[in-house]
Amino acid sequence: MNTVVAGITYRALLGRRRIILLLLLPLALVGLAVLFKVFGAADQRSAVLLLQNFAIGTMLPLLGLIAGTGVIAPEIDDGTIIHLMSKPISRPTIVMTKFLVAASLLAVFAAVPTYVSGWLLVRGEDGVAAGFALGTLAAGIAYAALFLLLGIVTRHAVTIGIVYALVWESLVGNLVPGARKFSIQHWGQSIADQLSDSPFLKADVTLGFAIPALLVVTVAAVLWAGQRLRAFSLTGDE
Repeated sequence: MNTVVAGITYRALLGRRRIILLLLLPLALVGLAVLFKVFGAADQRSAVLLLQNFAIGTMLPLLGLIAGTGVIAPEIDDGTIIHLMSKPISRPTIVMTKFLVAASLLAVFAAVPTYVSGWLLVRGEDGVAAGFALGTLAAGIAYAALFLLLGIVTRHAVTIGIVYALVWESLVGNLVPGARKFSIQHWGQSIADQLSDSPFLKADVTLGFAIPALLVVTVAAVLWAGQRLRAFSLTGDE
């Protein structure tokens, strides 16, 4: 990891309008949890539904898209990546640093609000809050790697990412049982299910498949992104 690259990336993401996008969904999640609490709907079933459908099912893929593509795609689009690549920093190091920045942002803006929302609703009951927080973190790391790769391989990363997040993850993955085995959010739910004893949470993907799948996607995406950036010429043409 290169601290200079990390600092530049953090400033670029947190100093632009993306910080507003990063904050809106977590605030909405916590706000919904507060409303459930105020109106007497703070039961375990409501908590699981909120965290399953909104936190890990909707919020996380979109935040993953914002953070994953945001750490590198804008630099490729406006050409500033050329200045960075002209420095004596290996391109795999650049990719790894960008990935770690994106993953850390998802830990802060996705995993932490998920835990807070679960705790507000059911405290530590049956490990719901902790389970979903860890599941969100694991899935978020995979999303960070996948969308980082997407930001390098195509200039239409945001459009393709939105289609993937909304159509595959949120629609197909939830409606077609067979597709859930190839859905990052369902891999995260498997981890949540493993850590939680809630009778209202039942994962559709076994933990024995989910964990290796998360590792393979994360490692393969980061390595591939590093190789693609190696092939990126200083003229900006691939």
